[in-house]
Amino acid sequence: MMGLRLHSNSAPHALLRRACDAACMALLLVSGCRQDMHNQPKLIPQRGSAFFSDDIGARQQVAHTVARGQLRDDSYFYAGVVTNANGEPKEQDLMPFPITIAVLRRGQERFNIYCSPCHSRVGNGLGAIVERGYKTAANLHDQARRTQPLSHYFYIISHGYGAMPDYSVQLAPADRWAVAAYIRALQLSQAATVQDVPSGKAIRDLKSVAQEKHLPLAFAEPWPLPSSAVQPYPRDASQGYPAMAPANLAAPVIVIPKAKSAPATTR
Repeated sequence: MMGLRLHSNSAPHALLRRACDAACMALLLVSGCRQDMHNQPKLIPQRGSAFFSDDIGARQQVAHTVARGQLRDDSYFYAGVVTNANGEPKEQDLMPFPITIAVLRRGQERFNIYCSPCHSRVGNGLGAIVERGYKTAANLHDQARRTQPLSHYFYIISHGYGAMPDYSVQLAPADRWAVAAYIRALQLSQAATVQDVPSGKAIRDLKSVAQEKHLPLAFAEPWPLPSSAVQPYPRDASQGYPAMAPANLAAPVIVIPKAKSAPATTR
């Protein structure tokens, strides 16, 4: 009986000890969670800092140092110009790396995303935003643009020109060169001659291609400019096909065709 009584009394003591142990562990954990873990000394972007004497958290790069990955030892790749003996920057008609199918496909993708809204997918300067009243962009197929060197397009993409903003943030240097290479491919596609066709290759017109692809025959015709555009120019075959914007935008003649009235109907 005595043994049973001791056994029955030991259970509450064991529970009490476990409760005390758990409470001690909880106190230790609570004492370790101090507010210092939330208020750590750190720099928050775009905020000041009392750690520095000028109270500026975003520090300037140390003078005469180059950040990792920003050496830019190939000046032509990043600038698109070569400095001559007189210290003048000159554009060059060459790429800083070989042009491959992958490069052209990348350039086409970037061109269609960032350039086609203004220049259209064929580069004639009659992009979709012209239908919304925006000024006609440069025609990449006129004589002035076709004679420009490749690095000229890289430079314009990097710095902008006229109403065109720069795209240095949207396009990395390699992508800008890819777009420049694709622009040259577009120019060749719109101004190619029979002599440019490799031997053994058959020449096909757009109408036959459109018919084979089950496209309307109007696909092979000049792309008309909507009457809502600011500068609806007639097509000029001398500037490439289907390019229709004028070669000289200095003094354009703006002629907006009048909408045709609907024919009268008889009851």
